[in-house]
Amino acid sequence: MARPPARKVYAHAKLRRLRSERGMNQVELARALGISTSYLNQIEHSRRPLTAPVLIRIAEVLGVEPEFFSEAAEERLATDLRAALGDEATGVSASVEEAVEVARDHPEVARALVALHHRYRDASEQVAALASASADGPATALLPAEPHDEVRDFFYAHHNHFEPLDSEAERASRAWGTESAGPAAEVLRRRLADRHRVTVVQAAPERSVDARRFDPVNRLVFLSPWLKEGQRAFQLATQIALLEHGPLLDTLVDAGGLTSPQAEGLARIGLANYFAGALLMPYTAFRSAAEELRYDIELLQARFGVGFETVCHRLSTLQRSGRRGVPFSFLRVDRAGNVSKRQSATDFHFSRLGGTCPLWTVYAAFSSPGRVLTQVAEMPDGKRYFWVARTVVRGGAGHHAPRAEFAVALGCELRHAHRLVYAEGVALDDPRAATPIGLGCRICERRDCAQRARPPAGGLLAVDPDRRTYVPYPVETGNGT
Repeated sequence: MARPPARKVYAHAKLRRLRSERGMNQVELARALGISTSYLNQIEHSRRPLTAPVLIRIAEVLGVEPEFFSEAAEERLATDLRAALGDEATGVSASVEEAVEVARDHPEVARALVALHHRYRDASEQVAALASASADGPATALLPAEPHDEVRDFFYAHHNHFEPLDSEAERASRAWGTESAGPAAEVLRRRLADRHRVTVVQAAPERSVDARRFDPVNRLVFLSPWLKEGQRAFQLATQIALLEHGPLLDTLVDAGGLTSPQAEGLARIGLANYFAGALLMPYTAFRSAAEELRYDIELLQARFGVGFETVCHRLSTLQRSGRRGVPFSFLRVDRAGNVSKRQSATDFHFSRLGGTCPLWTVYAAFSSPGRVLTQVAEMPDGKRYFWVARTVVRGGAGHHAPRAEFAVALGCELRHAHRLVYAEGVALDDPRAATPIGLGCRICERRDCAQRARPPAGGLLAVDPDRRTYVPYPVETGNGT
């Protein structure tokens, strides 16, 4: 099967800013790179793409990773900017080209606009809550800004990969024998007892729905009695991360520039979970197994003794320099469309506002519980991705036990799909096999989508299938027309 040509990499304004930060002029940098000044000038103004040798040389001379010049961050920022400007309150509609240009050449301005819009939305929600409280009774204090988006940005900025945690977890796995000394949960239970004098009790105190709860006074870790073996090991590994690697977690959180204690706390828990996954699925062994098994999630489950969702999450973190896996995006949603997890090691961008696309296969998974579904999806900009989705269920045993059902999805750029077992028999190179999706109706510019929840970005237009022309988008009225 023919592979699509590799995308050209341009420096845009990044190289100029990087050179300026290093206190170098064009002549000095050109000399260090071994190229002519005129060639460097053309690169800095995006008239010439970065060749592989020049890109590697720039990375060596200026001390950055080659991924520094990836357009993924700019494209994501452009998506956020379009979403912010597309809010009803702004009355502004920026085209894709305009948003990309601002994000590429003036990223600080774009980030400031996005941040201002987030503050505006937080303030609007708080004012509405205050007004409601004033009407019904005494006013309540304003709620703090939602920290989840900030933590998601923190993980995205690291491409969902934290090498210090991966290295430490891999070292610990070898030292403790979690892969070869019997069930991992028992190994970790002994570690807690011997090193920290902590006793593991398989009973949730006070009918708690928490999977794990730590009592630091009595040195007890309560685990839900309904956890499976792999889930118990994951919870114990998370507790060990918090007890043994607190300084490392704090260092990573402090470097993230998070702005609230709530965001810092969420990030710390997320990093502890990252360590737990890396301990049970050590980087080198897990990546080798993933390549050997062609990223078959269920076979990886069986080999490492963990759940479907845990494997998906771990696959989205395999971004170690020099030993990368397939760069995946990971998503978890519920039936109502609420996104509770989203991580990305690729350039796929999740919409923050107005929901995601109902044509995405992650939502079809709820109609086929337990089955693995696949989809070739095409974005409005023409980029195509390969997605794998399946439902997962959490909860206790028994007829009256509360349960939660989610759909998880793992996706990569189509050029990587041939490495996955799930792509066998799929017409990857046939554009007709792709499902057109978008980032959400708020900012999607598709004008021929029958699934729209709101008018397309850029104007109230829709497609008349009989005349094959654009006509005014129908506005819903009281009689359903």
